[in-house]
Amino acid sequence: MDSSIELPTGYRPSESEPFMNERQKEYFRRKLLAWKDEILRESRSTLSNLQEDIGALPDLADRASTETDRALELRARDRQRKLISKIEAAIRRIEEDEYGYCEETGEPISLARLDARPVATLSLEAQERHERSERVHRDN
Repeated sequence: MDSSIELPTGYRPSESEPFMNERQKEYFRRKLLAWKDEILRESRSTLSNLQEDIGALPDLADRASTETDRALELRARDRQRKLISKIEAAIRRIEEDEYGYCEETGEPISLARLDARPVATLSLEAQERHERSERVHRDN
């Protein structure tokens, strides 16, 4: 993808322009890359915090509390690791001109949904159908 596309300051994709034109694709590509960079920065910070020695904590309650905090932090990092692969998949879809279209229906996903959830692969309607179906199967 040609990243030499200039985006005007404050640019936001609009329904009045052609869907997934070069400008919109560049907007979402930059948004996804910035999100990925932020997650990686937070992960580095977590790693340095986890490397601190907790054996030095003399109180068992303090040690247990710290262990619980670390377990929660590791679970959050695991979710973020999975999110990074979704971000990378979205960037690939941009490069392959498949970004912004529902995997299920092939219809465009609304710009508002993509702006709020740039890794979305389903339109809001398809996502709701999918969640209803999951609830039905879970309740059986």
